Amino acid sequence: MTPMKTVPRISETEWEIMQVLWSKSPQSSGEIFAALAALDSTWHPKTAQTMLNRLVTKKAVGFTKEGRAYLYHPLVTETECVTAASESFLDRVFGGSLAPMLAHFARHRKLSAADARELRRLLKEGATGSGKPKP
Repeated sequence: MTPMKTVPRISETEWEIMQVLWSKSPQSSGEIFAALAALDSTWHPKTAQTMLNRLVTKKAVGFTKEGRAYLYHPLVTETECVTAASESFLDRVFGGSLAPMLAHFARHRKLSAADARELRRLLKEGATGSGKPKP
């Protein structure tokens, strides 16, 4: 069995940079900064560069040097990060138990009819074992 890949913990601000890189890769820092500024005009290039450097240090982002430019690319997938963040949240807030989390959201968030159907389908799959096994 292959050991599970360790996914670095990514902050909310770093997540925005990852979204830019997941949407298109590789990108230069200038392209990343332009994409961030288009999403939110409060981004400052120095802040973005600091966050990008943190992501490189965390091994969430890698780069190649082409001439004088650095081209950045994600080293972790969006799915891997979503899974890690979801499991961390579930462990921290609900002691790792799925039922209390689902009950909380069902009570405190309005579910559309489509969401309720999808949830019933997923629960049925989980109960019958026809869902995908956990890695």
